[in-house]
Amino acid sequence: MESKKTKERYNLPDEVKYCKKCTISNQRPRITFDDEGICSACNFAEFKKNKINWTQRESELVTLLDRFRRNDGGYDVLVPCSGGKDAAYIAHELKHKYGMNPLTVTWAPHIYTEIGFQNLQNMIRTGDLANVLGSPAGKVHKKLTKLSFEILGDPFQPFIFGQTNYPLQVAVQHQIPLIMYGENGEVEYGGDMKNAFVPTRDYKADHKKHYFSGLGPEDLVKYGINQNDLVPYMAPSNDELDKLKTEIHFYGYYKKWIPQENFYYCVENTGFEANPVRSEGTYSKYASLDDRLDGFHYYLSFIKFGIGRCTSDTAHEIRDGHLTREEGVALVRKFDGEFPEKHFKEFLEYCDITEEYFWEVIDSWRSDHLWYKDDNGKWILKSTIFNN
Repeated sequence: MESKKTKERYNLPDEVKYCKKCTISNQRPRITFDDEGICSACNFAEFKKNKINWTQRESELVTLLDRFRRNDGGYDVLVPCSGGKDAAYIAHELKHKYGMNPLTVTWAPHIYTEIGFQNLQNMIRTGDLANVLGSPAGKVHKKLTKLSFEILGDPFQPFIFGQTNYPLQVAVQHQIPLIMYGENGEVEYGGDMKNAFVPTRDYKADHKKHYFSGLGPEDLVKYGINQNDLVPYMAPSNDELDKLKTEIHFYGYYKKWIPQENFYYCVENTGFEANPVRSEGTYSKYASLDDRLDGFHYYLSFIKFGIGRCTSDTAHEIRDGHLTREEGVALVRKFDGEFPEKHFKEFLEYCDITEEYFWEVIDSWRSDHLWYKDDNGKWILKSTIFNN
């Protein structure tokens, strides 16, 4: 299989460099480093810590909520939510602290884990939160997953389409103009900083670039996908969203975003439970628990960028002050790039591919500036944070 030319596709730098404060590298798409070798995400974390008046930000949140608050019993804010720690925290606090009437909206995973489905039900029952669950047609979703694995190097992309666009569909159906997401991933984890100091997301300009790798669901017809099958994955028209006066806001703009604190909050208030064992590829037990196939999303990130799940987890926890950089490097050495063996057979069956074809696709996403084969034919990263 021909190389996918990952380096050129994502405009990755030739030389791999690592942030002097955290564990992330300059291979993360759209991330920037300053002259001191500090990544944009770390600099933003320092800005949050030292420059933001969070009391003032909460006052801005209350003003926003009052603008959309309804007194007729209708839903007045929509929260895209899997039942995990982050969005469940947002929805619960909006309802029980700020007196809003939120509707949580879930786009179903490829294959639910037991703990993921349990946490969704706990959020609904213990957290006392209304929910709409959208489940796409099974055969279509499988076809899109296989296609995304092949042409985007991310089998999770159909889920991301639905996770991003389905809440917009529900917002139009229920006439809810305010949509509240969690953190702005572009600035929290490293990326395009254009929205770093504003509370909103531009759904017209940002979705395709930031979340769809430049290829929206509407573009998949050229790969033989029936346009009617893509309707659940599509956003409403801009005219519909403009008529509704839709606004997408980030809760992390108004509240200091600390995932570990969200976890503690949801354990106490929404019945959230962590996994009894760590997730493959990292050390954590409480994030991204819903889908049996999500390990392959993180594994492909490791293949394409040399950035695995553990690197992402340690980088954020270093910024939050929960780990030192030395501890983060040790964890990356131990867990990053671990193959998601537990659900491998399920992944092959779901995509209807052979193991041989799986590795052909995987290797086609390896870039020469990141990988080489040793004398035994084993793929080795040329540069890691622990040998750089």
